[in-house]
Amino acid sequence: MIVLADVISATIIFAVPLLLVAMGGMFSERSGIINIALEGIMIIGALAGCLMMRTLNSAVTSGALGSQLAMLISILTAAAAGVVFSVLLAFASINLKADQTIGGTALNMLAPALAIVISWVVQGQGQTTILIPTWSRITEANFGLTMKSQFLQTLLFKNLYLTTPIAVLLFAAAVVLMYKTRFGLRLRSCGEHPQAAASVGINVFKMRYAGVLISGFLGGIGGLAFTLAAGAGFQSSVAGYGFLALAVMIFGNWKPWSILGASLFFALFKVIGAYASSISFLPQFKGVEGVSTYLYPMLPYIITMILLILTSKKSRAPKAEGIPYDKGMR
Repeated sequence: MIVLADVISATIIFAVPLLLVAMGGMFSERSGIINIALEGIMIIGALAGCLMMRTLNSAVTSGALGSQLAMLISILTAAAAGVVFSVLLAFASINLKADQTIGGTALNMLAPALAIVISWVVQGQGQTTILIPTWSRITEANFGLTMKSQFLQTLLFKNLYLTTPIAVLLFAAAVVLMYKTRFGLRLRSCGEHPQAAASVGINVFKMRYAGVLISGFLGGIGGLAFTLAAGAGFQSSVAGYGFLALAVMIFGNWKPWSILGASLFFALFKVIGAYASSISFLPQFKGVEGVSTYLYPMLPYIITMILLILTSKKSRAPKAEGIPYDKGMR
């Protein structure tokens, strides 16, 4: 039962960054801008958030600042950094009409190098890992509780960070914003037929900027959420999670509820890979050396490729995605 609680808890915490980043990609691509730079945005967001936690550590340990207030400040810092970094993609794609795939790839190459340099400047050359303080996790003590059930303690508090409830709120806000507001309708129209949208007075440039900046906001928080989930500290990488989030977005057909299901599905296989040795009904391939060690961690990526092959014909991307907007075109 404890293993089951571990698996459920870990699935949720690893689904959070996938959900946030995939929703970010959804906003960008629904506006008509392909956002390949999600990996880079995650790295920059995680860097800024972890540096802020490092800065606030002394204030928290001395009791001058509450731990979860410090976490909220760090999350907002990560979001702001993601927005700033996404401006580069927006400017290149919207104003300069540059190739969006190449621009996103360039930002993905820039982000880890920039993160290493900044980590060295702050911590000293060679020290690229920014450690996560222990106060970042939400515990029973934060609520004044003492859990008697080890199952509930593991399920609710072993992997609970402030990013999880924030992700729930952001998901609800994204659903409402995308389908229940005038903004969401205008954003979607810019990704389907920007010329028609412009003909009724919608500023396509502003809507596409909004889509990319929202993408940066969510991607920055997602980067910090992944670093907290991984638990080893920030090491100038998010282990390809940005690209996995792209696959989740495509598999989710650019729709929030489908993206939520896909995030939980892919996170489950990620966790199965990590907990394979503890799950009794999974084959361990003891007769073949090293198979279980490497096979199960590969599961989420293998499943990603298989599902994308099977569902690619049914997925429907926004029609104007990746096409620079030209006012003269009709």
